[in-house]
Amino acid sequence: MAKMLITGAASGRAHQLKSKLEGNIVLGDYAELPAVMLQSGAMISLPNPNDASYAHKMLTLSLDKGIEIIYALQTAELDLLNEAALLFNEYGITIKAADEVQ
Repeated sequence: MAKMLITGAASGRAHQLKSKLEGNIVLGDYAELPAVMLQSGAMISLPNPNDASYAHKMLTLSLDKGIEIIYALQTAELDLLNEAALLFNEYGITIKAADEVQ
């Protein structure tokens, strides 16, 4: 089963989406997250979408963590990732919006 990343881990929306999906799911956020959650591996820190190399950093992180599907919850994240979708697709990584889940 595909390993998935849901962004916006600090939001309730991310946890709602996680409950609708099955499989290996990682939550991540660029906002500050509780240290205990980061240390346990339950959540990961993501690059800030305001960073000029955001898409590159997300691709590197996805490859390092074995992520195959990214559910981007924030509009800024989704827009930037969709701009680089062709590059992500070349590495077998699919970009999705949260509303693509029933």
